[in-house]
Amino acid sequence: MPVRLPLLFGIATAFGLSSTVQSYLLSVSTGRKPDGMIGHLLLLNLVYWYVPALVSPLVFRLAARYQFARGQGWRPYAVHLAGALAYSLVHSSAMLATRVLLMHQPPPSAGWWFGARIEYLTQLDWVLMTYLFLVGIAHALEYRRESERRAVDSAHLETRLIEAQLESLQRQLQPHFLFNTLNAISGLMRTDVEAADRMMDRLGHLLRMALDSSTAQEVPLKDELEVLHKYLDIEQVRFGARLQVTMRIETDALAARVPNFLLQPLVENAVRHGVAPFTRPGHVEIEARRERDRLVIRIMDSGDGVAPSLLTLMNQGVGLSNTRARLQHLYGRDHAFVFSNEAGFCVKVAIPFVACDGEVDEAKAGAA
Repeated sequence: MPVRLPLLFGIATAFGLSSTVQSYLLSVSTGRKPDGMIGHLLLLNLVYWYVPALVSPLVFRLAARYQFARGQGWRPYAVHLAGALAYSLVHSSAMLATRVLLMHQPPPSAGWWFGARIEYLTQLDWVLMTYLFLVGIAHALEYRRESERRAVDSAHLETRLIEAQLESLQRQLQPHFLFNTLNAISGLMRTDVEAADRMMDRLGHLLRMALDSSTAQEVPLKDELEVLHKYLDIEQVRFGARLQVTMRIETDALAARVPNFLLQPLVENAVRHGVAPFTRPGHVEIEARRERDRLVIRIMDSGDGVAPSLLTLMNQGVGLSNTRARLQHLYGRDHAFVFSNEAGFCVKVAIPFVACDGEVDEAKAGAA
């Protein structure tokens, strides 16, 4: 555990000065002559606090290695008892050496050995408390570091779990779409072989584009629109003049990052429920625009909408669970996924606007 000695000695100096002032004021209050005493008081008090500052790194390392309540049995207690006694001897020796060598203090009438024992026993409880205080600080710092390490590990595990869940959700989309498309091609083989062949050709292009970006969780909107165009080409073969598509995409929105394969299932849902059930021509409208720090995407169909009770359930989480789960994993509460009845049925997605690096200029050039 790294210990900053300048900080420790700064704190010790502050305590030494404070103790000196207290001792001086106490001497004055009791009528003792303070002349010549202030220097000695300062020296003694600084040594008194510099000793624990000097041994703190050793105590911290000892406390980090022998922690209480860590399944080490009696060993931490024995180690710290020995450490506390050793510290008390070092501290008393330092104080005695200061009096003899630096202050040239004469020995007590009973001799230095008697004086050393009195000094040791007088200060023992406070010195032991100082040692235990250092051990407590070391334990607190170690617990904090371990807590931070566990928080980081937990965040990494959560990130990996979310990535695995997103990959699983994304893989579910492509087989679903592939099954539906192959089913449509199978139906066309009996009525229009040429149309079925065109669908197979466009399906191949679409699958190549989807597989090229299959590992990416987010892609530029312009790339997502390219995939969507391939999908709509397939549906155009299937429905012919019955399907009309309008896209209104703002230039600034083209570089925005969106979940990979986000639009296709939403547009497929619009085609399935807003176009396919009717013999009349159907219309799907796709909008994307930037609203300050948000990217807003709306997909509307010309169907009859849904019943108000079902609309309420959908806004509470029923339907399109895969897309909803991906948005939740990627953006948490910082997104909106809302359904409404307008001219037909409308799906609105709002996510944070984040431009892909190096895509802004290219997107503008492509839109121009």
